[in-house]
Amino acid sequence: MATRLVQINMKARNDSALGSFWAAALGWEVSSEEPGVTNLEPPGFVYPDPVAVCIDLVVSAEPKTGKNRVHVDLATTSAAHHAELVGRLTELGATPADVGQGDVPWTVLADPEGNEFCVLDWHDPVRDTGPIASVVVDCADPRAMARFWGEATDWTVHKVTDDNAVLRSAKGVGPYLQFLRTPDVKTGWNRVHLDVRPYPGDDVADEVARLRALGATPVDLDVPWKVLRDPEGNEFCLLAPG
Repeated sequence: MATRLVQINMKARNDSALGSFWAAALGWEVSSEEPGVTNLEPPGFVYPDPVAVCIDLVVSAEPKTGKNRVHVDLATTSAAHHAELVGRLTELGATPADVGQGDVPWTVLADPEGNEFCVLDWHDPVRDTGPIASVVVDCADPRAMARFWGEATDWTVHKVTDDNAVLRSAKGVGPYLQFLRTPDVKTGWNRVHLDVRPYPGDDVADEVARLRALGATPVDLDVPWKVLRDPEGNEFCLLAPG
């Protein structure tokens, strides 16, 4: 048994407007499964496929407080591409963000609702990831996160140090999943979280038990899917097999 990282879930005051920003930023298509939910996928994408980690934006009245613990890094391929992408994102409504990064070769921006994201330095050796180079999760212990998420999913652990851990789909496609050591303490619910899905034929109850044995803890919410927390308290959703 195993799960796959299939999407990130982002709370939004206006899911439609924020979805339009991210669709234009990524060159992806917009759909909606119900009012208050906006879905973003690459053109021609057949869900689920590790070639992309999709984005679901869900309307929420909860205000954003503090820096998000989960963000995306966008890939660039040259100095010109980096400059063009930052300029285009700014025209779409992104603004510069200071998260204490200091003098770094990448660019930190915030989307129109204040969600931080990075436009990577084009020297970074990421290839064939699509527009999202990586999904980044702040943590206290990257080694512990690599152990948990490497067992929780069928993604391959590519790198583990005291400062960061990097995973990617076992098929070698799509974005990376990175756990980055930070001194920030988690407070409240993550505004952006990961969604994972078991394979067809797997039993959800068995998968919950397996994840709990790895260190996950359940969250009691009245929703059709299962909500859990990883060993550092980051919420994530276990969707129906498929």
